[in-house]
Amino acid sequence: MGAVVSCVQSIFRTIGNVIMAIVSGIGSILTAIINGIVAFCGIIVSFLTCGYCGGRRGTTTTGTRRGFGRRRHHATTTSTI
Repeated sequence: MGAVVSCVQSIFRTIGNVIMAIVSGIGSILTAIINGIVAFCGIIVSFLTCGYCGGRRGTTTTGTRRGFGRRRHHATTTSTI
């Protein structure tokens, strides 16, 4: 009788593992779909705000590109021989 109970427990454990694998697979598929939708929305927003299509037309240069950044002063030493 103990062997029959053990066999039934094993069957139910296997069925539970199969159901959990299916649920995990569905969750992974839904996560991939949602991530794709979010990425697509990000592309659309970037396109509408000219982050992608406009290039660098509307941006201005910063101070470091014009040469007004932090300058390093190198001290010159004179050697006496």
